[in-house]
Amino acid sequence: MFSQLKEDLKVVFERDPAVRNVFEIIFCYPGFHAIYFYRLSHWLWIHQQKFLGRLVSHFGRFLTGIEIHPGATIGRGFFIDHGMGVVIGETAEIGDNCTIYHGVTLGGTSWAKEKRHPTLGNNIVIGSGAKILGPFTVGDDSKIGSNSVVVKEVPATATVVGIPGRVVISGEKQVGVDLQHGKLPDPVAKAVSCVFDQLHRLEDRVEQLQAEQQELQQELAHYRKSEPDEETV
Repeated sequence: MFSQLKEDLKVVFERDPAVRNVFEIIFCYPGFHAIYFYRLSHWLWIHQQKFLGRLVSHFGRFLTGIEIHPGATIGRGFFIDHGMGVVIGETAEIGDNCTIYHGVTLGGTSWAKEKRHPTLGNNIVIGSGAKILGPFTVGDDSKIGSNSVVVKEVPATATVVGIPGRVVISGEKQVGVDLQHGKLPDPVAKAVSCVFDQLHRLEDRVEQLQAEQQELQQELAHYRKSEPDEETV
């Protein structure tokens, strides 16, 4: 138990530069509290005490603003920063060393009693307000930008942004857990920029054709003036 506590405290120190001491984490970090409520409720859940598991989970939600279903599966090194509004569904699976921020939803898109929530690999970072909806996998070392809505599979080492979420960077393994939101590409702005570039090229081409047409008209007019008159001949 103490080794687990030590590991959880170490995770917070590594990923939150605002933390100052152990007592601050133990008494003032709702994400830290939510993990321990989850562990107790999950233990009750897998030992067939489902009502008590849901009750503990509900109490944890009341105190922390973080809702983690006791049926979810969460690996080691999990960190929730700030945490208010986080929802993790019953069949969600989270790998090791994952970090999520406030307002994140790991939700489902079906009412059927089946796997309906996402599976996160290892070393995932999910920005604030992101929604990951459906029973698909988010690959290892991937990053989800803030307020993105992800509804389909994400490959490993990918960065996803937008609504719906689109892969804007692929094959770039992250170092640390920083999302660096200011450096994330904007696919919509990029598409608009491409349209404007194409428009400028078309405008240049039209101007070129107009200039060529004007030259031809001038040459034709000059040729007609220099031609001998038939009546004179």
